Amino acid sequence: MSPVASSSLKVGHLDDVQELRKYRPTAVPERYVREGAERPTVSALGEAPASMQIPVIDLWKLAHGGPYRARKELEKLSVACEDWGFFQVVNHGIDSVLLERMQRVSEEFFMLPLEEKEKYPMAPGTLQGYGHAFVFSEDQKLDWCNMLALGVEPPFIRNPKLWPTNPPKFRETLEAYSANVRKLSQALLRFIAMSLGLKPQKFNKMFGTAVQAVRMNYYPPCPRPDLVLGLSSHSDGSALTVLQQSMGPVGLQIVKGKTWVPIHPIRNALVINIGDTIEVLTNGRYKSVEHRAVTNKDRDRLSIVTFYAPSYEIELGPLPEFVDKNHPRMYRRYNHGEYSRHYINNKLDGKRSLEFAKIQNKS
Repeated sequence: MSPVASSSLKVGHLDDVQELRKYRPTAVPERYVREGAERPTVSALGEAPASMQIPVIDLWKLAHGGPYRARKELEKLSVACEDWGFFQVVNHGIDSVLLERMQRVSEEFFMLPLEEKEKYPMAPGTLQGYGHAFVFSEDQKLDWCNMLALGVEPPFIRNPKLWPTNPPKFRETLEAYSANVRKLSQALLRFIAMSLGLKPQKFNKMFGTAVQAVRMNYYPPCPRPDLVLGLSSHSDGSALTVLQQSMGPVGLQIVKGKTWVPIHPIRNALVINIGDTIEVLTNGRYKSVEHRAVTNKDRDRLSIVTFYAPSYEIELGPLPEFVDKNHPRMYRRYNHGEYSRHYINNKLDGKRSLEFAKIQNKS
């Protein structure tokens, strides 16, 4: 995520889903109706068997569990990153009170009148503020979602005018929350490096002053959840993504094989997923995974997503440890800032953005 490029549509009464809900529509406006292949099936909106649930990693065991438990948990983490690209983390060290405060101020922001939220518009050419992101044409389908996106670190990516002053506690809560998520991301990168047989600080040292951004997504109830998507299918351009999801209806789904698997919330747990950056650095051993959000007919849902990525100046490519005759180089070297600009200047479309980095087979 970058503050310097992208495209967006200014939110108005006709493309703000909360405003649409005020009229209690029984039909979905055509702008939101997906083509048949993109629509969630009935099974995709339902439950998943226990065998299709993402791993749960206990960070306390990794950090303080003693040699045996730490080794077993590190093995679980390796499987989670290699086979799933997603896991939930518990005992992560972020106070549940702070998680609740962050959720509360986010909900309070989305419940403000549209005129108040429009004081923080996502302007064309940016990916910060309140609005629809990744929209590049008037006929492109919209997601059934309202979002507020903000750059957090380093300070130069911030646009202070877009940090809401209402709710009154929003800014200080986001500052505290983001500082804690940053520490968590750095800890997770240490353990992910260890799970790959690398030195613990390998990724943290490589990334320089890491870029951190947050996006709050609000999904109002939808009269026809089988026709829309809350968020289009995509992988993340980050190194790691940290997601806090409310304890309401299941909305997040990930691809496992050819199946969309719902990720059920666990109270006070955070969902972690591998981004495109880690896939490139590990030459595809740990993969970023396609995911999306679906909606619910009767209940709303909130998610708070933090993207943690290398500095824009960093050059990236597969690490030598993951390239040999049995594992030929899959990705070229590139500048992360260039990839970030490429990512946010294209609509969300599965893993298509990663084509930017792939070495094309000339045979």
